[in-house]
Amino acid sequence: MKLRSVLPAVATLALLAACAPTQSGPAAAGGNQTDGTLRVWLFDEANRAPKEAAVKEAITEFEASHAGVKVDVQWVPVEGRADKFSGAFNDPSNAPDVAEFGNTDVSSYAQTGALSDLTKDIANWSDGKDLLSSVVDTAKANGKIYGIPWYTGIRALYYRTDVFAELGLKPPATLAELTEDARKIREKKPDLYGIATGGKYTYAMLPFIWANGGDLAKQDNGKWTSAVDSPQAKAGVAAYANLIKDDICPPAACANLTGTQSVTAFAGGKAGMVIGGDFNRKAVEKGAVKGKYAIMPLPGTTPGSVAPAFAGGNLLGVFGASQRHGLAVQFAELLAGVKYQEKMYAAMGNLPTLASVQKKLAASDPTLKAFVDTLSAGTKFVPSTPAWSKIDSQNVLPTAVQQIATGGKDANAALADAAAAMNKNFG
Repeated sequence: MKLRSVLPAVATLALLAACAPTQSGPAAAGGNQTDGTLRVWLFDEANRAPKEAAVKEAITEFEASHAGVKVDVQWVPVEGRADKFSGAFNDPSNAPDVAEFGNTDVSSYAQTGALSDLTKDIANWSDGKDLLSSVVDTAKANGKIYGIPWYTGIRALYYRTDVFAELGLKPPATLAELTEDARKIREKKPDLYGIATGGKYTYAMLPFIWANGGDLAKQDNGKWTSAVDSPQAKAGVAAYANLIKDDICPPAACANLTGTQSVTAFAGGKAGMVIGGDFNRKAVEKGAVKGKYAIMPLPGTTPGSVAPAFAGGNLLGVFGASQRHGLAVQFAELLAGVKYQEKMYAAMGNLPTLASVQKKLAASDPTLKAFVDTLSAGTKFVPSTPAWSKIDSQNVLPTAVQQIATGGKDANAALADAAAAMNKNFG
């Protein structure tokens, strides 16, 4: 999931809590009316104006080509989305026709039976063939596609070019070198974190697991089992937790940092590096480090490799109870098509999900290249099961990272507990 917060933080909340588990509501048959009001739910933003302007343009275009149709957008606060969607799942009369939601919520939302299967619609959509397969996979539950990928959230390594030049450092070629560079920065410049990262920044930690050959969970005959206590996953989590140390990013200050807070520290000139998203670039540009940083793919464990990034992103889904299914799909496809993916990128910095748009924008915006290269190198996703929402909301992995970072438990004990908690949720 890659979500934006309406709280006045650094422009975006790209991450963390997934919605609480939802209940299945009564089944409702939809319809295919060709006029009337099309109800749309979109996530609110800390700075909604640019997004709203792009959406209003799409509405004007859509209404002009669909006589008798009016599009009504309701802006949904991210932090209140769980109750909002739960109400829609349990009372179809209150459901929208089209809704924006995060891709980590797909499995739990699909389980309610309230969302339309859009597999055939995307197959027949002219832009559908341009969607990146790895991104489409994040919109699936049980092999069916429940949302049109609207934009994706990919993280890469931001680093201070002025600090690296002053200390004679080269951009890290491996995760081990990143740790060494971070330690040198903290040593030579004790007023800076070597890298700003925290125990609550799950999506910065996941690439360390994947780069070391580990995974979150394995599926066998439809049953999920935790894999965080494997040797590979332990190595990855331990490597990440080692960044939250006094000689890099002190636990007293960093153990509770979230992703937004980590990026805030970097943007404010308090860190030599940070793992940040494409959606963080505008916030960083407004900070003290403007003109003093560069972005590169987060390196893997061997020179030349890229650590797999979490494939975050938001989707546009259609509710099965919609009485205007055809119109709903058409409007979602308009918003997610080439024209408005470009406009949303210009407005919000959202990384497009269409390969051709990514290529075009990367050619004109060098800062986008690191994210596109990261995406092209291969991304990973969280387990596609409703249980993940519970695991995420219980802070299972952040707790393990914090325990290791602060010395409360070693990696073996912390991850054994995390694996047990995950398996309890998997059932």
